[in-house]
Amino acid sequence: MSELAASTPDARAEELIRLTGRLTTMLDQETELFEARRPHEAVAMQTEKMRLATLYRAETQRAAREPERLAGLAPALKQRLIEATESFNAALERNHAAVEALKVLTEGLVRAIAEEASRQKQAQAGYGPSAARYGAVGALACNQTA
Repeated sequence: MSELAASTPDARAEELIRLTGRLTTMLDQETELFEARRPHEAVAMQTEKMRLATLYRAETQRAAREPERLAGLAPALKQRLIEATESFNAALERNHAAVEALKVLTEGLVRAIAEEASRQKQAQAGYGPSAARYGAVGALACNQTA
């Protein structure tokens, strides 16, 4: 589905409000999982979220190109559409902040692991009794004459 199943501006607005609400709910659920440090549980909703986001993007682009698609809406319906859009944008901002926090956390964790691995490798390097204790190979020199 690449277009909302509606033929009048009022029906299109109702469908867009419903679609925006579904996306907002999904973003809120995903954000909660991110904030609870359980991003792996959000994987299950990615396909549906992307499908809905693609439909939302296509529909809003059509509405921008063809203003008649949402022309003549009753003020109350137009206000509901505006409020749904504002809620969606707020959910996007919260989701972005949660994603950024996870990114910083993950990068810090990867950096700490890499630094610790590097420290352990440096401690094992070298010559002498301590290097042999960790199974490190000492220097090897070969001199072959014919």
